[in-house]
Amino acid sequence: MLARLRTLLEMIRFSHTLFALPFALLAAIMAWTAPANPRAAANLAAETIGFRWVEFIGILLCMVFARSAAMAFNRLTDRHIDAGNPRTAKRHLVTGQLSLGAVRWFTIANVVGFVASTLLFLPNRWPITLSLPVLAVLMIYSYTKRFTSLAHFWLGLSLMLAPVCAWIAIRGELLLSAPADLMPAIVIGAAVLTWVAGFDIIYACQDADFDRDAKLRSVPAKFGIGRALKIAAFCHAAMIVLLGAFPFLCPQLGLSWVYGAGVAAVALLLLYEHAIVRPDDLQRVNTAFFHVNVIVSVGLLIVVTIDLFT
Repeated sequence: MLARLRTLLEMIRFSHTLFALPFALLAAIMAWTAPANPRAAANLAAETIGFRWVEFIGILLCMVFARSAAMAFNRLTDRHIDAGNPRTAKRHLVTGQLSLGAVRWFTIANVVGFVASTLLFLPNRWPITLSLPVLAVLMIYSYTKRFTSLAHFWLGLSLMLAPVCAWIAIRGELLLSAPADLMPAIVIGAAVLTWVAGFDIIYACQDADFDRDAKLRSVPAKFGIGRALKIAAFCHAAMIVLLGAFPFLCPQLGLSWVYGAGVAAVALLLLYEHAIVRPDDLQRVNTAFFHVNVIVSVGLLIVVTIDLFT
């Protein structure tokens, strides 16, 4: 049982949960510390909603279950494509390390776990109401590269939901009376969207030739690796702009040197990411994809937390 579970977690690259989870927690911290009354946003002494353990646990569970369901579903839908791609031909479903039945049941279990976890946020009904639409967005991503080169941006949209949904889970009861209260989450979510789209375009450069031959859509397959890397750089530049605008929407964050230094560090990390990946040298794509981006997401969470509580 434990060996099978470990294999399932390897299949979905469970460690990659670190990409989106820090942004969900970042949004949660912002939501807990923002004024409970949006009209008092300019008053830093205004009463806040405050930290609640049940919400923290709910966010963790929802993130783990939603991502696990989406990744397992992706492996199911892409198994025939993976079999034809030398880079992915050793994945678990292709080689028979896992059966279709096991992965299907794993997907269903995680879908049920995600929907059940949204009940932890009651009496806020937004999470349970939006649970199936959110899952639909995550699942549809697996089909996007079959019909659009914008699949990278759909993946970005999927991860954008992490901070937006965390904010709604904590402050959803304010949405009807004050829709603008959601704006900080949308801005940080847009930063996540452009960040994810950028590094996914870089990652897809490895499969540009295969995608063209298999009639799959991607930015590298359509525009070539050189132009794709430029598009990825534009996406990451947009992320920095959005992060720079974030303090203007969150009075409790402010324009501090801590946050400014954090954004500058993110910019340097993204520059490094683009420096080590070149059209004629894709050997360090995995370093750019995982190590650099984990530092970006976890680092921003740490910086914002320090800024808020110092």
